[in-house]
Amino acid sequence: MKRVLTGIKPTGYAHIGNYFGAIKPAIELSNNSDFECFYFLADYHALNTLKTKEELELYTKNIACTWLACGLDPNKIVFYKQSDIPEIFELCWILSNVTPKGLMNRAHAYKAMVEKNQQNGDDADAGVNMGLYNYPILMASDILLFGTNVVPVGLDQKQHIEMARDIANSFNSKYGKTLVVPEEYIQENVAVFYGLDGRKMSKSYGNTIQLFDTEENLRKTINKIVTDSRLPGEPKDADCTINKLYKFFAPKQQAEQFEQDLKNGLGWGEAKKQLFAVMNAYIAPMREKFDYYMAHFDEVEEMLKRGAEKARKIAREQLDKVRLAIGAKK
Repeated sequence: MKRVLTGIKPTGYAHIGNYFGAIKPAIELSNNSDFECFYFLADYHALNTLKTKEELELYTKNIACTWLACGLDPNKIVFYKQSDIPEIFELCWILSNVTPKGLMNRAHAYKAMVEKNQQNGDDADAGVNMGLYNYPILMASDILLFGTNVVPVGLDQKQHIEMARDIANSFNSKYGKTLVVPEEYIQENVAVFYGLDGRKMSKSYGNTIQLFDTEENLRKTINKIVTDSRLPGEPKDADCTINKLYKFFAPKQQAEQFEQDLKNGLGWGEAKKQLFAVMNAYIAPMREKFDYYMAHFDEVEEMLKRGAEKARKIAREQLDKVRLAIGAKK
């Protein structure tokens, strides 16, 4: 049986890109008896982005309830908060000592920050803290501590899994084969999910559609989708954002009809109304569950506590092997 691990960083409210790109595929994997699944809230990863205690508490709660509302069954998988597993952070320090600095220099997030600073005429490392710089090592620790075989990720996260493999191989080369070398699992058809402005949906672009917003706010957000100036009656481009989004929420035959209607001149206003209707119908049952869990978060905390107990048992066993390998345990 292969072990699967994935996590979501609670740096904002979950959006539909998170759902189709990470949450839905992960839940489908959890229902496959060929896999043993570990799903976690990457709250310590979020510290590099969030600036207040209140933000971390709010977004962690939101993402936990989102997982459950979307159909995650905590009895089938190990569901926990990263911060409840101290073994992760001990392994992170150990792995830091077998990780070349040059590898961290190539991390996309760090390189992007350096390039931005250089373009602005600032010091190359201005605004760079060690949380950002060491982020790939902490992510590798999340993965390697549980003997993970498969990591479902978006295309933009592929480098982190490659780095986790490099770090595992570096450790195994020095201390003997101790760590499982993981592989990424990417669903190509949802690798890029488009936002309100036609770019990749991202919190940093401010173009997301919140997954569990109210019906009225969902309607208002859909009305903000950028379209061209073609009038009702004029054929529309089937490659538009509205059509791309519609396909995720509608049955195949219904989606094909909607696309044909666009080509036949369906007006943008009517197209947005139809997109809202199909999206809201899809989301509403999950929204009801989400609202329940948010109002009964003590139940969620108990689920996370039980998950952390399971996770720590496995984590301690793996960390003992690492300690033995490095000579810190007899």
